[in-house]
Amino acid sequence: MIINSYSFGRITIDGTIYDRDLTVFPDRVETRWRREQGHNLIAEDLARVVDDQPDDLIIGTGKSGILKVSSGTSAYIKDKGIRLHVLRTDEAVELFNRLSADRNVVAALHLTC
Repeated sequence: MIINSYSFGRITIDGTIYDRDLTVFPDRVETRWRREQGHNLIAEDLARVVDDQPDDLIIGTGKSGILKVSSGTSAYIKDKGIRLHVLRTDEAVELFNRLSADRNVVAALHLTC
């Protein structure tokens, strides 16, 4: 998977345009990434990601960085042996494209605020 471009509320992955929050796996894009507490990310929101056992998880916190990752959620991910990267979505996209060439990487991306 290659993320071709990102702008507020819109992302292009392998030539397909998406306009909602999503999760990018090495072999698929899941567009039903809902969070129980809106802009507060909790461990349960990442269950499908953890099941996939990536080397790295990149969280895109939105254009302005509004999505928050609690310390408990960070600890949960790290306890599973997954390297966690929390960045604004534009930076998360760049990191995903760099890391995914050599490692099993998943990105959970908030596309708006």
